[in-house]
Order: sequence, then C-alpha cells, then structure tokens
Amino acid sequence: MGLPAQEIVCIVMVVVTLAGVLAGYPVAFTLGGVSLLFALGGWLFGLFDLAFVTAIVDRIFGFMMNEVLVAVPLFVFMGMMLERSKVAEDLLINMGALFGTMRGGLAVSVTIVGALLAASTGIVGATVVTMGLLALPVMLRHGYDPALACGSIAAAGTLGQIIPPSLVLVLLGDILSASYQAAQLKKGIFAPESVSVTDLFAGALLPGLALAGLYALYQLAIAWVRPASSPAVPRAALPATAAGRNPALLLAETLVPPVVLIVAVLGSILGGIATPTEAAAVGAVGATMLAGLKLDPRRAWIVRLAAVAVVVLLVVTAVFDLRVARTRIGTADGIGIAIALAATAVIAWGLWVSLAAALRADVLRPVMRTTAQLTAMIFVIIIGAGIFSLVFRGFGGEELVHEFLKDLPGGVAGAVFVVMLVMFLLGFFLDVVEIIFVVVPIVAPALLAMDISPVWLGVMMALNLQTSYLTPPFALSLFYLRSVVPAGISTRHLYVGVIPFVAIQLVALVALAAWPGLATWLPRAMFD
Repeated sequence: MGLPAQEIVCIVMVVVTLAGVLAGYPVAFTLGGVSLLFALGGWLFGLFDLAFVTAIVDRIFGFMMNEVLVAVPLFVFMGMMLERSKVAEDLLINMGALFGTMRGGLAVSVTIVGALLAASTGIVGATVVTMGLLALPVMLRHGYDPALACGSIAAAGTLGQIIPPSLVLVLLGDILSASYQAAQLKKGIFAPESVSVTDLFAGALLPGLALAGLYALYQLAIAWVRPASSPAVPRAALPATAAGRNPALLLAETLVPPVVLIVAVLGSILGGIATPTEAAAVGAVGATMLAGLKLDPRRAWIVRLAAVAVVVLLVVTAVFDLRVARTRIGTADGIGIAIALAATAVIAWGLWVSLAAALRADVLRPVMRTTAQLTAMIFVIIIGAGIFSLVFRGFGGEELVHEFLKDLPGGVAGAVFVVMLVMFLLGFFLDVVEIIFVVVPIVAPALLAMDISPVWLGVMMALNLQTSYLTPPFALSLFYLRSVVPAGISTRHLYVGVIPFVAIQLVALVALAAWPGLATWLPRAMFD
C-alpha cells in the first residue's frame, strides 16, 4: 500500500505546484513552499524520509559553488551592455540600410541582426525591445504588412535561446550533465561519461543557424509571392548615416565588432581555449569595450589596442604554458608569460576607459542593476527547483516517471514525443526558466537511461522551449514587443504574425528529431 500512496502524493504535489504557478504565485517560492509542505505531510504519515530535506542545504551550497552557473550573470551583463550602449541599435540601422533596397530586405535584415545579437547576447527581452523600437516603425512606414513585421521581430528576438552562447543552453547543460551521470550510474557504469555546456553549444550551432535561415527563406518567399507585403525601400529613404556610403565599407563596419565578439566568446569555447564561464567573462569584457568604443570616440584608440590585446592573450594562452607555480619555466614559456602580462595590462587599461565612459553616459548603473535583478531571479528559481526535485525524488517520483515513459507505446520515440508535447504545451503558460527547472530534472534521467544522446536531447529541448516565447497567451516575446509597438498595431497583428514562425520552428523540431546528426555531428567532429 505504501508505494501506490507515494505515487499518488507525488502526482498531487506536481499538480498543486503547477496550479500555484498558473495562479500567479512566484515560481521559486511556489516550488520550494509546496515541496516542503508535502514533505512535512508525507513524513507525518510515514511516506517520506526527512533525510531528503536535510540534503537541501548541501544542494543549495552545490548550486552556489557551481562554476558553470557563474556564466549566467556574465552573459546577462554582456547582453545588457550591448543593448544599453546602442551597439545593437547601430547594427540594426546599418544592416537595414544594406538589405533594405531589396524586396523583403528589411525583414531579412531583422533576422540577420537577431542571429548576430543571439550569438553575442542571448537576451530575448533586450533584443525584441530594441528591434521593436527601431525596425518596426521603419518597416511600417515603408508599407510592410504589420503582421509580417511584428512576427519577424518577435521570432528573430528568440533566436538567442538556441544560437549559442545561450542562457537556456547553460542552464540545460548543467541539469543534463547531472542527469546523464545519474542515468549511467543507475545502469552500473561507474566511470560515467559527461556532457558539458560546450557540447550543447556545439550541438545547437547548426540547428540555430538553420532556423535563422528558414526564417529568412520564408520572408523572401513571402516577398516574392506577395510583393506588397514586403516592398523594397528606395535608397533615398535610407538613414542619413548609410546613404552614399560604400556598401562594402558599411558591411565591414557593421559586422566586424559583433563578429569579433562572437569569435572571441564562441570560438574560445568550441576551440577548447576557455570554459563557458571563462568565455562569458571574455564576452562581458568585450561588450564593455564595444560600449567604450562607441561612447568615448576620443579615446577609442585605447579600446582598439585593448581589443588587439585580448586576441593576443587568447593566442598566447593556446600556444604557451602560462602556469607560474612550477619549479622550472622554459625560455619560450617565460616569453609567453611576459607577453600575457603585458596584454593583461593593456586590457585592464582599455577596460578602465570603457567602464568610465559607460559610467559617464549613465549606462553602467542600469546595466548592473538589471544584471543583478535577472541573476537573482534565476538563482532563486534554481534553489526552489532544487528543493522540489529532492522532495519529488523522496516520494519516488523519479521511478514513477521512468516507468511511465518506459511503458509508453512507441518505445523511445514515444517517450520523447510525449515529453516534447508536454514541454510545448507548458510553454503556453510558463516561462522558459520555470520549465527547465520543473520539468527537465524530472524527465531527463528517465530519457537518458534509454540510451538517448544527451546533446541531441538538450538541443531538442532548447528548440522546443524557444517556441514558448511565441505561443500565446503568455508569450514573453509578444509581451516585450507589445510594450513598444506604435499606435495602430493590435494584439491580433502580433498573434497572426507569429503563427508562420511557430510553424517553422515545429518543422525544424521535426527535422531535428528525424536527423539527430544535425545536433550530434559537430560535437562529435570537434571533441571525439
């Protein structure tokens, strides 16, 4: 009788937790509070061992000491600095000037900018609001269909959830790493393999770029089928900063800064030079320098010199052994250490100039404040979810989910389909971070025990979660855009506009399910 009662309590706990979240109570406190109440009730009736509750302190301490999660505030800082310092604004204006003279060009430029910002920030809210303020009025003024314009901006803003570096991939990678090792230990493998955030970054790169390409193909197809929906912009109507400029020079000025930042961050991760956390620190420094380059033109030469020093430092790190705590240092390594120290001094100088410029322009304070707020929100949810997963496991929920998924018709494919369907439906009502920390710890161990590739599963989940930003009623991307749309744009325009892009994402999800190599080929080629 004990086991059925535990299963019933486990299911009721999940239902009550979801009901509390949907009712509007804070997610973190709902997760932790409901879990502790059920743990106390279960203990009173002899259904729960309080030893699981005593492990909460160790679990929270483990979260706080997790080096991977240090990347969260660094990536948030990077995205907010690029948005507040108007670097993203310049990118959008110049890209629109480059492609605006072709039919559908403004829509395609929005997608390209969304992909570039995704690979350098990953912050959906900042990207959508920036493009909504800058691109939407221009698109509407030149005769773009309002639904197409709104849908293009909302969809492009969500690319930061699948194109690395991405906060979603960082959070998923941390959970999947623990789940994958637990699944292997349960199968008797006592030297388990690991999956890292770097593996997920490599796995998500091709699907993310392919999704951006599908967006652009759809926009070009609409421009060809319905020319009135995506008219070309006369060159005379281009921004004054772009009119008459050499297109090649304009392209270089537009793309070089974000591409350098992307190479520094993503290239250092995939190249094995830096961990995701170290690369996030490089990204935060790089974003600050880009801000200094824009905000203080008089001393821009110092920032450029510091940017060169960053590249030199990355190269030196890859070539020389820079450890100083050793008994014997060779001549070559000594030269490398000296170069690294000099480069570090130049970087510190450029960073100081950039921070001073950001402080004078009243950019640094709001960036720091927003970074602290978002980071605190994420980590409080992590703590609440950690308590929930411990109590859920204490009631035998992990075994319950494993047996449920194992007995589904269709085997592994059926189990994956059900999990993806549940995550997709929850995306109508819950935030991405909430889904990650409520659902993934429950289902991931059971799925990974079925010999599923953790990289493929993580990329599938990330692509699925990205859709939740576009699916009403609680589509955050649409809420962000709704707050900045000009008069005359209705909620209906937003909802109708995102429908084709949601369909494209579902097509991409089906393609990834049919060809797992889209996610697993690059990590295997790079790291095997």
